Amino acid sequence: MSYCKVIEAMPNGQRKDLHQQYHDFSYGFPIEDDEELFGRLILEINQAGLSWETILKKEKSFRQAYANFDIAKVANFDEQDRERLLQNAGIIRNRLKINAAIENAKTILQIQEIHGSFKNWLDAHHPKTKEEWTQLFKKNFKFMGGEIVNEFLMSIGYLPGAHDETCRIHQQIVELNPKWCSV
Repeated sequence: MSYCKVIEAMPNGQRKDLHQQYHDFSYGFPIEDDEELFGRLILEINQAGLSWETILKKEKSFRQAYANFDIAKVANFDEQDRERLLQNAGIIRNRLKINAAIENAKTILQIQEIHGSFKNWLDAHHPKTKEEWTQLFKKNFKFMGGEIVNEFLMSIGYLPGAHDETCRIHQQIVELNPKWCSV
């Protein structure tokens, strides 16, 4: 069942509002800014094994804990920062996921040196199949699996599938010309 259908099936309330906000204004919309791309990557990594609702509820805390997703600042996090994050109940306190965020920030800095931006690196590798993207991400980043890569790339407009064609948001995203439209 697609995310669109899941939201439709939810009873009205705060839970539905939380998902609806993400669905209507973030999911599948192209992202140009490297910090926001990095932030989405952090959120997708942290979702592994958990519900997306848990991540949505903690999104503001993630943003604060990870220096507003400032790649250079996170790349310079030290052991004291790692311990601070492990004690932060507002985020997912998983050492592997915290380490992945810090190491992936370092990787993105290297990518920016070579390609000018993380976005340019993504563009340079587009188009790829989900399997090819997964291999590329596993080669370059920490804590990457097929579902993390798939959801990350769907959520930022590089792979199709974020919205059904019958979803009212689908056409709005198509008009923004996400990368998956140019295949």
